Order: sequence, then C-alpha cells, then structure tokens
Amino acid sequence: MTKLNQIIAVEKGVKSRDHAEVSNLYKLIQKPELFNGITRTYRKKSEEGEDYPADRKKVAVRAQEALAKFAESKTELFDITAQKDYANCHAVANVVVDGVILLEKAPVTYLLFLEKQLNDLHTFVSSLPILDEAEDWSLDANSDLYKTQPVQTAKTKKVQRPLVMYPATTEHPAQTQLITEDIIEGYWDSIKYSAAVPLPKKQALVKRAQTLLDAVKKAREEANAVDAFKKEVGKKLFDYLLG
Repeated sequence: MTKLNQIIAVEKGVKSRDHAEVSNLYKLIQKPELFNGITRTYRKKSEEGEDYPADRKKVAVRAQEALAKFAESKTELFDITAQKDYANCHAVANVVVDGVILLEKAPVTYLLFLEKQLNDLHTFVSSLPILDEAEDWSLDANSDLYKTQPVQTAKTKKVQRPLVMYPATTEHPAQTQLITEDIIEGYWDSIKYSAAVPLPKKQALVKRAQTLLDAVKKAREEANAVDAFKKEVGKKLFDYLLG
C-alpha cells in the first residue's frame, strides 16, 4: 500500500511534467497554421502543356491528439492529487510532549501550518534581548521591570580662581593668573531599568519552542505515514469532457 509521504514525494515530479507538457500544448494550439494542410495537383489544359509536380502541405498537429495528450497529462496529475488529498482527510496525529497530548488528532494540513508558525516562534524567542550580565539585576514589583542598585556619581562644575604666581613686594604688586578647576557641586544617584529577559529564561523559551517544533514535526511524519488509496478520477472527468 502506498503511503501519503510517498505520494507527496512523487507529486512534485508529476506537477513538473504536467506543466512542461501543457505549456508545450498551449504553444501549439496558438498556431492555427499547424492544424491546416493543403494538397494541390496540376492539370494541364492541353497535351502540349507543361507538367508541374503536386504541391502538398501536411497537417502538423491534430486537435484530437492535442486533446488526448492534454487529458493524459492532466489525468495523472488529477489522480495523484486526489490520492494525496483524499488521504489527507484521514491523515491525523497527536502532538505529544513529555507524554502529554497537547493536540489530539491534528490534521496533517494543520500540522504543516503549525510547523511553519513554530519556526517563526523559535526565531522570535531566539532574538529576544537579554539583561546585561555585567550588572546585578532585581525585579521591581512596582514597575515590573528589572533594575540595578543605585550608583552614585559626582556632578562637577568648572570654576575659576586666581593663582598667585609671585607674591606682592614693596616694589611690585602680586602677580596672579586665573586657573580653572573642577569642583564637586553634587551627586547623581543612577538606577538602570530594563525590560529585557534574563538569559536563563530566554534559554528555557528557546528550548521549549524547539521541543514544540520537534513534536509537531514528529506528528506530521506520523500523519503522513497513513495509507493513500489509489484514486482514478481523471478518466471519469475527461470521459465526460471528450464525450
């Protein structure tokens, strides 16, 4: 008995052959001159007249043959697609994680959809920003954000003051020069906040996303192992069409 996964493997080749065959037939039927022929024979008017050879153009393409080839190609495609789609109606499997059934009798078409979505989910959680490990973080219950302990830094400002270069004497006044220096005028208390996730939490999310994805892939393979009974629908359709 043919399995659904075997039909899926073959279907791509059938589609490719059908596309090539039908594309060629479409090109042919768009050239009406290929369907037409002519035979010309010459009859001289008198015995003294000159003879000319017959002229003949054969019919290159027959409409009925083109239809038959079209029907043959489509019949194979119709049959294998029907075999796959009818089997899909019975292709179901459970999604199981750690012995627990998360999804019961999920159709294979939904499992294929879910597999793509979980791939996106895995990419998303793998890209989440994490807390800077150079800092010590704690969760603030009020803001629901992670925060650090306050860090004190000095706030300085520049001031100018005279610097005595030479003190005053009885003969000369003092010589001074203005210099600029930084003095502390206050202190900043800084607290960092972050809405990123801790690395262990991110790693756990990535692991769970991968576990779910693996479970769905396994279920999809199990569902695709269902028997695919042969379907002959193409002949019936083209028997009606072609009379």
